[in-house]
Amino acid sequence: MAFCSLHAQGKAEKAITTFSEKYPQEKIHLVFNKNSFVAGENLWLKSFVFNGYDLSSISTSMFVELYDSNKTQISKKIFPLLNGQGSGSFTLPENLKEGVYYIRAYTTWMSNFSEDFQALRQIVVYNPSSPEKVVLNDASEWTASVFPESGTLIEGFTTKCAVRLQSKGITPSEWSGYIVDSAKPDVKITSFKGFDQNVGVFSLTPKAGVQYQLIINDSKGNKKVVDLPAVSGSGINLQVSTGNEAVKFSLKSKNTIPGTLYTVLGTINNQLVFKVNSDKIFEKNFSIPAQQLVNGILQLTVFDDKENIVAQRLSFVQPGLLNIKKPEIKSVTFNESPRASNAFSIAPNENNDAYTVLVMDGSLESSEDENSLLSTLWLTGDIPSKIYTPSQYFTPNHNPEALDALLISEKWKRFDWRTIMSGTFPIISYQPQPYISYKGKVTVQGRPASNAELNLLFEMPQGGTNLSQIKTDDKGFFTLKGLIFEDAIKFSYQLNDPKIPKEQVQVIFQPDYSFVSLKKALPESNYHLVPRENNEQPTEAVKRYMATKNTQSNIDEKATLIEEVRLKARKKDKTKELNDKLSSPLFRSMNETVFDFVNDDTSAQGYMNILQWLQGRVAGLTIESNMGNYIPKLRGANINIYLDEMKIDASQINSIPISDIAMVKVIKDYFAGGFGGSSGGIAIYTKRGGITGSLSDSATSTKLKKSVMNGFDKEAPFVSPDYNDRGFKNISQDLRTTLYWSPYVETNTNESARIQFFNNDEAKNFKIIIMGFDTKGYVPIYYNEIVQ
Repeated sequence: MAFCSLHAQGKAEKAITTFSEKYPQEKIHLVFNKNSFVAGENLWLKSFVFNGYDLSSISTSMFVELYDSNKTQISKKIFPLLNGQGSGSFTLPENLKEGVYYIRAYTTWMSNFSEDFQALRQIVVYNPSSPEKVVLNDASEWTASVFPESGTLIEGFTTKCAVRLQSKGITPSEWSGYIVDSAKPDVKITSFKGFDQNVGVFSLTPKAGVQYQLIINDSKGNKKVVDLPAVSGSGINLQVSTGNEAVKFSLKSKNTIPGTLYTVLGTINNQLVFKVNSDKIFEKNFSIPAQQLVNGILQLTVFDDKENIVAQRLSFVQPGLLNIKKPEIKSVTFNESPRASNAFSIAPNENNDAYTVLVMDGSLESSEDENSLLSTLWLTGDIPSKIYTPSQYFTPNHNPEALDALLISEKWKRFDWRTIMSGTFPIISYQPQPYISYKGKVTVQGRPASNAELNLLFEMPQGGTNLSQIKTDDKGFFTLKGLIFEDAIKFSYQLNDPKIPKEQVQVIFQPDYSFVSLKKALPESNYHLVPRENNEQPTEAVKRYMATKNTQSNIDEKATLIEEVRLKARKKDKTKELNDKLSSPLFRSMNETVFDFVNDDTSAQGYMNILQWLQGRVAGLTIESNMGNYIPKLRGANINIYLDEMKIDASQINSIPISDIAMVKVIKDYFAGGFGGSSGGIAIYTKRGGITGSLSDSATSTKLKKSVMNGFDKEAPFVSPDYNDRGFKNISQDLRTTLYWSPYVETNTNESARIQFFNNDEAKNFKIIIMGFDTKGYVPIYYNEIVQ
């Protein structure tokens, strides 16, 4: 992504190149299963973590915290990320008071930068038993500010000016304004009408010596008077217009030093995409072809010959031509009858392996209505100021002029030109670790066990234990990286030295990750609390939320075994059981492909070598023949082979009969058991006696010292009723808000994903939200429509 005239690099260019290469910036979008909650309910969430305008590969874990309005932390959890996506759930305590709460989400890498760019989403939690109730703060005072394009009003230059509204509560949706000379307050120079709750725009040709004022009136009769910035007799004026074909800009000057060399730098996502410098820059109009850029915020900065900033402007590339892929929905069967079965299919996309799907009662709002995946990706993920309903700027009927006016009123704060040009960059205090990582130290009678082999016997979820060996360094330390497991896992340990009594061995474990406390204040809310009157009845909306909670509790009770009513895409399967049984935590990865030779018909018996069979079955994996041996490569690099989690040579594969193999999995990224810190590998598990290195009798481990490691927090299953099952027939009332929720609907290149859900008792239409990301085209996949 570049359109740069070639000149020697100045301080600014060198600084932005360093910042872009060494300090990539992540941002998080959160999607909730619904928009309002009741104390005692579960909250489900899905996260998309971006590095600029692409899914991030930097982080593999996400920290999520729940705060009340006093900044008291109520709960905290850690969830895994796979290719920039993650999901999880919170249980809201039954005794949670009614009010506004905050969900904070961040990664370890994001903790190195300003907290302003971490995700901090408000949710409303209702509780009719609370002494106070939450209401919309629509009586709060609002303020207005004026922002001339490029920052300055210059005498004689017609300038576009943005008017920005702000409030502790909500701003008026209908408002208008006009400009006067303060000496002639009854004469309107120009007038305008606000676009939305955020912004409006007008143009003015200022005159020297005039103090201009803006008068604003809202629909409730409130009036504000705002002084415009003083008119300057000199300076640089930058004017920008954005269209579908190009971003055009021009520069004008007044009373500046002739012959001064000016430089204009254009950056998108902190990367230099445009440069021009000339001493005749005011004689030209410039055009940046939009097809060489991507949808996103373009920052144009004008420097003088001493590299002082003289003008700046933000604009959006191709605001009227948003690059969004719409998933293909087919085989639709919708029925609005109470509790009727509904279904549709989503066609596969070869560059997107999973969708997030949410189906709601069409009469209700979703979390996407306020701040959508698109608005986080293209706006609020990088602009942290308060913006009312940012999703409106990326809907099919959005107003590009309103978005442009909004960006005139904003500044890019991911970096400060002065700071990075002085050579000052962020201090990196937190390095991302792969998934769950632990540090450990082994001592024998208080002294370090140097270069010793330690046996770890993990108690597996499906029963039995699994043996793994690690080696300490010369100070007795070791590290376990890339562990992937939920909840807590118990294990026993002993040194692999029969001469050392187990009673003398001590192992101390420390997690190699940490939650980082929130330092900044919580943002103002659009709601506030007022006393609840005696015997006051809840609103109809809150009554419905309470009924929804009771319905869900009833559904959960009817589902004696959760696995029987979980969504098809997430139900427990035999391959998962086999993987849980055979794989130790050291050989787990979020990015692995598992082949089950016990429960599936793999048609592999005709092959002499398992690597031959793997050829062409895993994306990125190739098998090459070398002197009679098959050598596996992942993305062109050699990877190790493990037999029952012990590293073997490729020549040994020929001696393993296919009939003896229980499971094979191809691990595509870092995992803790990787030999020599390698990334990726092929793990082969045999049927002989269970697994080599595993103990079927747990009695051995009971004689050893024990410890516990905590893993990722377990996500609660989202349970939906299946009204074809008689067990759900006697549910008296169904007013569910969310009819279907799945953060991962997997697809493949050959089959469509089938979605089935049952209506509640009242819905006459359905709000269907489908999200994904095309990793090849760097394009969001998005669908948010009401259907019936």
